[in-house]
Amino acid sequence: MNSPPSIMLLALETVIIGALVLGGIVVLFLLFFIFQFVGLWVQALVSGAPVRLIDLIMMKFRKVNAREIVYNRISAKKAGINIPSDDLESHFLAGGRVTNVVRAMIAADRAKIALTWEGATAIDLAGRDILEAVKTSVDPKVIDVPLPGAGKTTIDAVAKDGIQLKAKARVTVRTNIARLVGGATEETVVARVGEGIVSAIGSAASHKAVLENPDAISKAVLDKGLDSGTAYEILSIDIADVDVGTNIGAALQADQAEADKKRFQAEAEKRRAMAVAQEAEYTAEAQKNRALVILAEAEVPKAMAEAFRKGHMGIMDYYRMKNVVADTSMRDSIAGDQQDSQTSP
Repeated sequence: MNSPPSIMLLALETVIIGALVLGGIVVLFLLFFIFQFVGLWVQALVSGAPVRLIDLIMMKFRKVNAREIVYNRISAKKAGINIPSDDLESHFLAGGRVTNVVRAMIAADRAKIALTWEGATAIDLAGRDILEAVKTSVDPKVIDVPLPGAGKTTIDAVAKDGIQLKAKARVTVRTNIARLVGGATEETVVARVGEGIVSAIGSAASHKAVLENPDAISKAVLDKGLDSGTAYEILSIDIADVDVGTNIGAALQADQAEADKKRFQAEAEKRRAMAVAQEAEYTAEAQKNRALVILAEAEVPKAMAEAFRKGHMGIMDYYRMKNVVADTSMRDSIAGDQQDSQTSP
């Protein structure tokens, strides 16, 4: 039977062994955890772009892609650009595209383009593709006017002689890094160039002048400084094609003539309607007057009867009046026969 001191010693040995085993497990876990960063640490160290091991470990807790940070720092260092790992990590945490910015910095340095880390990260965080902007600054790109897929295939304008011209242009631009943040996009450049083409064609005396000298359009448009306030610098504007459209002037004149014709017809119809209404009014007035005459004639027998009753008129007076009426009727009849004989062939 074991004595109490032996039992206590056995228990102590068990606790020590358990603690050693647990400590070994913890140490192995820590070594395994740290070992995954050792490779990156060594790679950065031998590449001349050292990053502290504790910084790599802390990146894990801050949910930063340590491999992306180390690789981009090494790339920048090899290109002669020293970007601290803290700056790379800060841009990553801000939601920026670290690889894109570093590649843009390297491309700008090779092309002798002034581009700072602060400026590059600001452009990237603004949502612009800084790498594409640097590439466009080095290798200018060509923009078709109008843009393909915009619904229109040509810029249509009318010269002073009324002939429509359909033009296509190609604009060569390069990115202006200084105006990239806050500058207008290429859609604005396309709209301004299209407006300038319409204005230049509309100012031409005839469409033949435009066809003979299309570069005059590009010169007139280029002189207007259309790249002001945009993220691009316009290098050249070339008229790719000019086609003759319809005779807009003649069509407008025909439409105007048709409109004038309808207007005159409406005015004539209005005058005719007024004349008809006036004639009807006169006819009604004549009928009214005839009715009044008939009413007046109906009063004559009454007046004569009243005159007979009161003794103002006698029988002989009545016969003399009848003779005058008959004589007047005979003369009117004779005059009518003479007029008929004169008018007959």
